[in-house]
Amino acid sequence: MLPKIHIFPLSFKYLLVVSVCLTFCQGHSQRLDKGRNRSIEHSLQLGAERMNVYLPLLEGKRVGLVVNHTSRIGKTHLVDTLISRGVRIEKIFAPEHGFRGTADAGEHVQNERDKQTLIPIVSLYGKSKKPQATQLKDIDVLVFDMQDVGARFYTYISTMHYVMEACAENGKSIIVLDRPNPNGDYIDGPILDPGFRSFVGMHPIPVVHGLTVGELAKMIVGEKWINRADSCKLTVVEMENYKHSMRYEPPVRPSPNLPNYHAIRWYPTLCLFEGTVMSVGRGTDFPFQVVGYPHPAMGEFTFTPQPNEGAKHPLYEGKICYGVDLRQQPPPAGLAIEYVIDFYKRFPEKERFFNEYFDTLCGTDQLRKQIQAGMSAEAIRETWQKDLEKYKRLRAKYMLYE
Repeated sequence: MLPKIHIFPLSFKYLLVVSVCLTFCQGHSQRLDKGRNRSIEHSLQLGAERMNVYLPLLEGKRVGLVVNHTSRIGKTHLVDTLISRGVRIEKIFAPEHGFRGTADAGEHVQNERDKQTLIPIVSLYGKSKKPQATQLKDIDVLVFDMQDVGARFYTYISTMHYVMEACAENGKSIIVLDRPNPNGDYIDGPILDPGFRSFVGMHPIPVVHGLTVGELAKMIVGEKWINRADSCKLTVVEMENYKHSMRYEPPVRPSPNLPNYHAIRWYPTLCLFEGTVMSVGRGTDFPFQVVGYPHPAMGEFTFTPQPNEGAKHPLYEGKICYGVDLRQQPPPAGLAIEYVIDFYKRFPEKERFFNEYFDTLCGTDQLRKQIQAGMSAEAIRETWQKDLEKYKRLRAKYMLYE
């Protein structure tokens, strides 16, 4: 039996006053920011929208597309747009969550044909995560266009890595159509230790890297992080009127469990809980906006995960989870490891709190060890600073936008 834990020692009246003040200030600040950015946002032109730049590069070529449900120009999918312009599309290569974006996280995606166009779909999240030479024989150029969210463990950038490498090895060209990074206004977290390299962490960059996919693609080639990098025929179609400081809300959810901008902004922090016993709300209408565990000692807010699209068998299915609701909390402009530290302190069976995936997500075992040693969030962040400063200098070499 867990002991009763008083989660909020401050008075309710005091917290209510602070909450109201924070909400007012946040709302006022957001209105000012939106006003300042409105003219820029209205003139923002995505890489995919700059067809005058890349259509000439596709003329007369056999084209493969690395795309998913986010690959849209307005409300029209890039596949349909290019077909209407007479582009010869031979294959579609699909990442995690599939071409239509409905598969669960981690669920293997099968090869198939698109029902609307009958174009073959090759899965890059099944038996192989890298296009094979035989799959590229009838391709001259690959086009990559997907909405990333700016966290190292979000696997679309890992797919991009393998696609770029396959193109370099097989003499194919690759065009990256750039899109905004909705978490592109800050950089935070530990740098990946090469010993923890995996599909959810392939590059020596921080958890929150502050790059668009186009900028990262240039970094991957420039730093020779792929085989035969010097042979990679990369073209990045840049956006127009984009700044990293812009607030950008993707018009389509990037993946099934990131349903809105709030979830996207909390994602870098809350995804760390996927390496613990805690639930982040998969199987609810508000994934990556809550944290909980099936015991009342973990918090006053409750939710019950149930199977849904994108979470066919969610953690703690059918069980009441107790924890915190972050839907009204302003997302942090940094990696808020305070939440992981707090829940670790509350959880009585310390040896059971973390699982092996935590180190994989973090790209190092140091953060787990620091939390277990009782270090504060401030002290832990201080240990990142030297590496982050070095990374910022590296990042500056590949920046395409302010």
